[in-house]
Amino acid sequence: MEQLIPLDYATLRVIWWAVLGFLLVAFAVMDGFDLGVATILPLVSRKDIERRIVFNVVGPVWEGNQVWLIVGGGVVFAAWPLLYAMAFSGFYLAMMLLLITLILRPICFKYRSKLPDARWRSTWDALLCLCGLVAALVFGVAVGNTITGVPFVFQPDTMRPLYQGTFFGLFQPFPVLCGVISVCMLAMHGSALLSWKTQDAVAARARVTGRIFALVTVALFVLAGFWVAHGIDGFSVTGALHTGQESNPLDKTVALTLGGWMANYARWPAMWIGPVLGVAGALLAAALIGLRTGAPAFLASSASVAGIVLTFGFALFPFLLPSSMDPNASLTVWDASSSYVSLWIMLLATGVLLPIVIVYTAWVYRVMRGKVTEQSVGGGHAY
Repeated sequence: MEQLIPLDYATLRVIWWAVLGFLLVAFAVMDGFDLGVATILPLVSRKDIERRIVFNVVGPVWEGNQVWLIVGGGVVFAAWPLLYAMAFSGFYLAMMLLLITLILRPICFKYRSKLPDARWRSTWDALLCLCGLVAALVFGVAVGNTITGVPFVFQPDTMRPLYQGTFFGLFQPFPVLCGVISVCMLAMHGSALLSWKTQDAVAARARVTGRIFALVTVALFVLAGFWVAHGIDGFSVTGALHTGQESNPLDKTVALTLGGWMANYARWPAMWIGPVLGVAGALLAAALIGLRTGAPAFLASSASVAGIVLTFGFALFPFLLPSSMDPNASLTVWDASSSYVSLWIMLLATGVLLPIVIVYTAWVYRVMRGKVTEQSVGGGHAY
């Protein structure tokens, strides 16, 4: 079979690593502004009509944006089954907390304006804000734990993943810092969207919050980078990498070195595009939001979000999920994937379906273009 396909096993694995990275960036950019808008809801809106304007900015598109998360989860399940088994079992309680917020969020959109009672509406507003805040925090905490290492091992005979940590053990100082970065980053992104898609008081407040969260994001992101370089042990494979063999996460030797996560940036300087985009995009977004440029500010914010996510992926390569208990059991691109044939068949399907999703998404946003105003939410189809 491999002789008939022009891609070897190692190349297919790297391609699927890139596909997973693309989906994570797409989710962070697309659904990230939904979470950011929810987080800053009480900061940018004072009256009921202002809150309705905010709801109607993201209400028509949040479902489509969340598809990127579902697709990403499907890719992890299909292309990286060992990663799926470990992450969804070890992070079970955190995943349940995230799932609850993602379930409550559409309920907030659908039921918030069903009754005119002020207490009814304020309750749903507060719940939506809490869902956005908690979801953004959990995503960041998960990234932080991946960088510091997750306490898991594998049973050698059954390859069953065994998580040895606790729920509250996930909230260590560095993962919490990553969670705060995630909240601030998405709050910046949501503010950039509102400053573009709204007018008057809501847009003015969004410009203030956007600049503040952009500058805080830069400061915390740089702090996290300094911490990773000088205070956290990074993982590296010291033995031979069997890039073309069947997946076996126990067939390698891994060492920990202080600042080891920075090695890829020395080996492949082009990877610096990630952190540069993260910092420069946020600074540019802060400036453009203040200049009331609309779409350019949102694009700069999107570049910052993409850069921060790419920084994480570039630093970890080829690791997918490092183990703090047994570094040799860490999951990498080379030993956690599905079979060669499975990856190839899924790549063909992805090559057909993913462009359709992208084109449809672009069409939806073209249809929904324009600002949301008091007049536009007066119709019967508005939230």
